Amino acid sequence: MVWVRSEHAGALAVVSTWLCALLPWNVTYTSSVAGVSLLYVRFPFVEIQYAWGISQGVTVRDPLSAMALQSGQTVAVAYQAWVVGAALMAAALLFSIVYYLREAQVESGPLDPVRLVGGLLGLIGVVLGISTYLLATRGIPGIPLPLGVVIAVVFAGVLLTVDRT
Repeated sequence: MVWVRSEHAGALAVVSTWLCALLPWNVTYTSSVAGVSLLYVRFPFVEIQYAWGISQGVTVRDPLSAMALQSGQTVAVAYQAWVVGAALMAAALLFSIVYYLREAQVESGPLDPVRLVGGLLGLIGVVLGISTYLLATRGIPGIPLPLGVVIAVVFAGVLLTVDRT
């Protein structure tokens, strides 16, 4: 069964990269800990923390400031993995923009751009999956939902198995 036609594989690679950059890779809800409930929504380039039960309701952090905040904590390695995942996502996003703007030149290059994007999305999914696992086991209590991780891995599988003939 063919998931996508060869002539549409490039467009799928670009759109799937953009979707993965815009969707949250992790959503974690922590129910009342000392009267405070937290909801973390982590996108590749930003973390939004909603808090109930304290005066400050919403906090927004980029991966580097979130990593700096957790420095020295047991959960710091999870944030370091997130920074690596964000860097990989930035590389994939930049490549997808070049691919979108200069499709003919990128297609004529030595590497198959669809497979390259698929490999990058797979690597992003693995790295952010590791970060999700570390967040769940080493630090922040709650129920993690690795939404973007699953989507990145699915897109990677589709892009890596597309028939490019």
